[in-house]
Amino acid sequence: MAAHRPGDIGRFAAGLALALLALSGCSAAGARQAETGDASGSGGADIFAGDTIAPLVAGVPERTVAALPAARLAVGLIPPTNRWFSGLVFGEVSMPVFPLPLSFQLTAGGFAFGVPTVTTGPKAIMGGFTGAITADVGARRQVVTGYDEASVTITQRDDDGEIGRTVIAEGSPFVSFTATRDVDVRLATAMTATGEAAGGEDAAGGGGPWTVEVAGTRYGLAGAGTLDERGTTLALRAGQTATWYAIAEGGSPGRFAEAARHPLVGTSLAYTITADRATTSLRYRTTDGGPTLIAAMPHQSDRAAGTECSLGSYPSVYGELRLCAGTALAWSVPRLDAAGSLDLAGLDAAAKERLAAQVGADVDGTGAFPEDTYFGGKALYRAANLLKVAEQVGADRAAATIRKRLVDELGRWFEPTGCSDRSTRCFVYDPAARGLVGLAASFGSDSFNDHHFHYGYFLYAAGVAAADDPALAARWAPVLNLLAADLATSGPSDVFPQRRVFDAYAGHSWASGTAPFADGNNQESSSEAVTAWNGLALWAAASGQAELRTEAAWLLSAEAASALAYWTDFPRDDPVYSGFEHPVSSLVWGGKRDYATWFSPEPSAMLGILVLPMSPVAGYLGGNPDRVRANLADAAPNGFDVLFGDYLLMYSALAGPDAAAAALSAVAALPADRIDDGNSRAYLLAWLYCRR
Repeated sequence: MAAHRPGDIGRFAAGLALALLALSGCSAAGARQAETGDASGSGGADIFAGDTIAPLVAGVPERTVAALPAARLAVGLIPPTNRWFSGLVFGEVSMPVFPLPLSFQLTAGGFAFGVPTVTTGPKAIMGGFTGAITADVGARRQVVTGYDEASVTITQRDDDGEIGRTVIAEGSPFVSFTATRDVDVRLATAMTATGEAAGGEDAAGGGGPWTVEVAGTRYGLAGAGTLDERGTTLALRAGQTATWYAIAEGGSPGRFAEAARHPLVGTSLAYTITADRATTSLRYRTTDGGPTLIAAMPHQSDRAAGTECSLGSYPSVYGELRLCAGTALAWSVPRLDAAGSLDLAGLDAAAKERLAAQVGADVDGTGAFPEDTYFGGKALYRAANLLKVAEQVGADRAAATIRKRLVDELGRWFEPTGCSDRSTRCFVYDPAARGLVGLAASFGSDSFNDHHFHYGYFLYAAGVAAADDPALAARWAPVLNLLAADLATSGPSDVFPQRRVFDAYAGHSWASGTAPFADGNNQESSSEAVTAWNGLALWAAASGQAELRTEAAWLLSAEAASALAYWTDFPRDDPVYSGFEHPVSSLVWGGKRDYATWFSPEPSAMLGILVLPMSPVAGYLGGNPDRVRANLADAAPNGFDVLFGDYLLMYSALAGPDAAAAALSAVAALPADRIDDGNSRAYLLAWLYCRR
């Protein structure tokens, strides 16, 4: 979350697979009902690109509700909100960013980079910016002139025009600078010839490699150009490229020098979905098609066959990064199926009778729907779950009542021109930021914070309500497809960025719109991110959009895998966690991981924000019963009369049938004020019953 409430890798991968496949009881059946006939697909299709979305944008009012900060961005590029590099682009001062294994920052005349030094304390794992190598090209202005799935191109200029261009990328240990005209690059740290030349000119005559050791890490420079005898001024002619790099621990300096002679120019993405796996493939394009080196994160442990990843390692706040060779990095995670309801068919008569009485009371007690996009969305999600419980236990009056209220409220939100005559419960298109903003905004959503958290609830509620009503789906589609496009556009578009919040390399989303932080971008509520892609998949199914459904299945699976890997189920015996005293990392940044939230210091908040809203797809959290118990012992050692106690009680049921039975016995004693505004006692009971 951004402003919102403001080891053994093989063994861990096996545990991750079990966790994502642990859709026990009610969730599994609901999931398979929600997604059928979509067992395979690829990321080649353009979704919401070009002419398909422009007419829908034209149908809603245009308005900039909150202007984005000044941006170092070329004219014509869509503002890169919610990216790992957003802090580099927005604001008076450019922030550090974390294209792991490196950290990187713009300086007054160029850039600085280095491998972060990782330190672990009781409540934080720190790996902030390290400026080991500084290169000054004489720039007076620097702007981002290109970006794609994992790379960024920065153009340096002075009063006479363009000086050159720098390319950085997630997963790449290289920083390349190509001179547009003759330039002397001044280095703050002297580098010396190594005698390890790997083709091209020798180091004495030019082209390197040259190296230096800083704080225990060896850095290199190779490619083209001539370094002066002091090792501090690199002369480049127009068109020449120099590449700096950080040599991995255990890595071959010569191999780095050779790879540096194939400078990176960009990246591209492909994904595939099969019956049981979701695969991500990032291709790293070099100037001549030659191979490069790529650092793999821990969640990328199930890599494509034949990938060589034994070339060294780097430290990171996420754990050890393994160095691979090639032009692509591909990995897979278990597929997680979307789910829009619990399956209550197997409940006995007594359980159904109790649920029918409770759902009736909860429907009768449902108050006015909030007007903002976050709490309003949560209320719609709550109503959708009440509807599905009521329908399954024969509470016909309650079902009819809550369906009407739900459909009426969703219909109000999904009036395309609603913001023309009211200031809440409607959406506008921001032509400057290139995105959809809901009114009333909350938690900085008008500055593009947390869009997936907010809009996921709308997509879920609409996907549930319109699942068997094509006419309703068609009526709502003009606005709902804009919500989906704001999050999940794929392919060329002038009106939305591609997959605004999702970082394919990291495998998860980023929540801050402009990331004005020294530790990079961040995300808190990994579970609400999973809920967003679950909602997207449900809407895609209800509206008959097969390609969107495939994309949503990939996003859902990837986000859930990373949520387990870095938020709730990381391998505590990995050395990076030595000294970290808690079993969850509740706030994950590019350059650190915190046991903290934006809104509360309570231990129950640290876990609660990672499990709410316990939607029907949340069985992915329960693959390791021992970890469920350990997480709860840290979050709620004295019982569930705590903040988010309802969600923690539901989470406790993932430890097994006995735990679910114990949780059922505890429901009656749970105070009413411990039932979250996005939850209900009826849904809580239903969740526990189907796990008993």
